[in-house]
Amino acid sequence: MDVDFADPGFLRDPYPQLAELRVRAPVSWHAPTGRWLAAGHAAVEGVLRDRRLGRFWRDREPAAVYEPFNLLHRHQMMENEPPVHTRLRSLVARAFTRGHVERLGPAVAAEAAALLAATGPEFDLLAEVAEPLAVTVIAELLGVPAADWHRLRPWSAAIVRMYEVTRTPQTEADALAASREFADYLRDLAERRRAEPRDDLVSRLVAVRDGTDRLSADELVASAILLLNAGYEASVNALGGGVVALLRHPAQHARLRADRGLVPTAAEEMIRYDPPLHMFVRTAAADVELAGVTIPAGAEVAALLGAANRDPAAFADPDSFDVGRDPNPHVGFGAGLHFCLGAPLARLELRTALTALLDHAPRLALAAEPVHRPTFVLRGYTAVQLTTRP
Repeated sequence: MDVDFADPGFLRDPYPQLAELRVRAPVSWHAPTGRWLAAGHAAVEGVLRDRRLGRFWRDREPAAVYEPFNLLHRHQMMENEPPVHTRLRSLVARAFTRGHVERLGPAVAAEAAALLAATGPEFDLLAEVAEPLAVTVIAELLGVPAADWHRLRPWSAAIVRMYEVTRTPQTEADALAASREFADYLRDLAERRRAEPRDDLVSRLVAVRDGTDRLSADELVASAILLLNAGYEASVNALGGGVVALLRHPAQHARLRADRGLVPTAAEEMIRYDPPLHMFVRTAAADVELAGVTIPAGAEVAALLGAANRDPAAFADPDSFDVGRDPNPHVGFGAGLHFCLGAPLARLELRTALTALLDHAPRLALAAEPVHRPTFVLRGYTAVQLTTRP
C-alpha cells in the first residue's frame, strides 16, 4: 500500500491508512515520494533522536528563483545540525526564555476572554478566536506594531504551504513573494529596534550575544520568521483540532467541565490525538538501521508524528480521546535535538484558550461539520463553527 498524500479522503482522515501503514511495518519505503516512512512510535522516536539522521538544508533549485525561500531556511536552527544548530538555538533561547513566555499568561488569558466576549451565539472558532489570538500573542512577543498585525497571517500561511508533499506553481509563487516581503519587513523592524530597543523579542534577538558572537541579520530574520510561523500554525491548528476532538467526545467534554484540573492533560491529549504537525523529514548522514530496516546514507526518512501518536505499542486505546491520559509520551512537538523551542508558548496558549472556552460557554457544541484544510504536513481546519446554545 502506497499512501496517496493528495487523496481527499486521506486528507480528511489519515488515521486509518496510517494505522495500516504502521501495522504493515514500522518503517517502509514510499516510492511516490522516494522516502522511507517511519510510522511506529519507537521508529519515529528513533528518527527524531538518532544524531546520524539530521537536517541538512539544500537550496531548492533553481536557486536564483527560490532564493527568498532558501534564505529563510538556510539560516534556521531547524534546518541545521551541530555546531551551527547549537549556536543558533543557544542564541535564540537566550532571548526566547521560558520566564518571558510565562509572564505572557495574564495577557493571553485577557485576550482570549475578550475575543470570546465579542462573539455571538454562533461563531467560527478559527476566524474569531484562534487566529487573532495566535497573531496577537506572537506579534506582541516579537514586537510587531499593531498596525502591521494583519500582514503576518497571510505571509505565514503562504510560506508554510511550501512544506506540503504536493504543491502547485501558484502555491510556490505565493510562498516566494511572502518570503521576500516578510524578510524585508523584519530587516526593517530589526534596524528600528537596534536604534531604539524595546522589551520585545526582536530587540532581544538584535542584542543577544554568546561571548563575542551574535546573530547575523539573515539569521535574525530566519529565526524570527521560524518562531512566528511555527507558533502561529501550531497554536491555531492545535486549538481547532483539539476542540473538535473534545466536542466529538461528549463524555470527555463533561469530564473536563467538571474538573478544570484536567486542562493540562486535556491539552496534551489534543496534541496527541490530532497533532498540528504530521511529518518531519530527516536525512541519513550514514547508513542507519531503524526497526530492522537499513536507511542508506543520503536517503530521506519521514517521521509520521500522527501515526506514532496512535501506536498501541505506546498508548492504551490509542484511538480514544482521553482528557486525563497520563502518561502521554506523544511526539507532537518532536523529540531530541530539534524538540520545538516554542512548546512552552504553544502549551500556554492552548491551555489558556481552552479554559476561556469552558468559562465562556459550558454548553459549547459544534454548529456545523468542521471544514478541513486540504493539507497533510500541517493539519488543520479552515472553519470550525460553534454554538453556545446547542
